[in-house]
Amino acid sequence: MLRRLQGMPGHDGEVWVFGYASLIWRPEFHVRERHAARIHGWHRALRLRSVVNRGTPDRPGLVFALLPGGACRGEIFRLDRASAAEELQRLWAREMPIAGIYCPRWLPCRTPHGVRLALAFTLARRHPSCAPRLPDAAMLDILRHARGRYGTTLDYLAHTAEALRTRGIRDREIERLLALAERAGLHGAPNA
Repeated sequence: MLRRLQGMPGHDGEVWVFGYASLIWRPEFHVRERHAARIHGWHRALRLRSVVNRGTPDRPGLVFALLPGGACRGEIFRLDRASAAEELQRLWAREMPIAGIYCPRWLPCRTPHGVRLALAFTLARRHPSCAPRLPDAAMLDILRHARGRYGTTLDYLAHTAEALRTRGIRDREIERLLALAERAGLHGAPNA
């Protein structure tokens, strides 16, 4: 992927990564620079079944993915040129624990400093790990019970909401899900 990026017309040698959920609050790579960013043609959705990080094969959780359509606000992170290949390998191990779930793409991100091409992890709606839109009762069941190696789906949702709020990003669906969890009395659901 890095070689392909470097061969693209107009590439300036910098490597950027687009964060829209946990990468914002837990990047786990050295960030040289970060900026608010917006991508068009993709939106953030809590629709990727997680059988490792936020759930198990017996009780899958959910994590965010970028799905086609709409727009998404997040952040882009510039990696250090000297360690970009190593940082991307670490990022790959984290984001792709099961090969082929995400489809990594270089997407144009609009920032206050112009458009930057950044690596983003997307999901095809037809992928078997892409959950359909779930009714609230099914979502609450996942928020109550799904737990994986990094914790619960509810914690993941709450951390993402807080990270977005502190950056001035409002995501109505995240706020709706947190309010739903709070009304259901789920511990760990902060006020939306």
